[in-house]
Amino acid sequence: MTDEQVAYRFTVSGRVQGVFFRASTAREADRLGVRGHAVNLPDGRVEVLAVGEAAAVDELRRWLQRGPPQARVAQVECRNETVEEFAALSGFTTG
Repeated sequence: MTDEQVAYRFTVSGRVQGVFFRASTAREADRLGVRGHAVNLPDGRVEVLAVGEAAAVDELRRWLQRGPPQARVAQVECRNETVEEFAALSGFTTG
C-alpha cells in the first residue's frame, strides 16, 4: 500500500546557489522517488517543488534543512500545493 501523496513548494535561503544545491537536491529526490524541480530564484534562494509520498517528501524536507556540505541553509519556507495540479509530473528536474 502506498502512502498519501502530497505536494509542497519549498523556498530555501542562505548560501544555496553555486554550491551544487540543485544537483544534490535532484539526486536526493531521485533516491526518495520524489517528483518536481529545483530552480534558482533571482534573489539568491532556491525553490524546490516536491511531489510524492508524504514520508518521502518529509524526508526531503529534512534534507533541505541542511543541504549538501558546501551549503549553509538559513531558512526553509514551506507552502502546501494541490497534488492534482502536478499529477502529470514525472521525474525531478533542475533549472
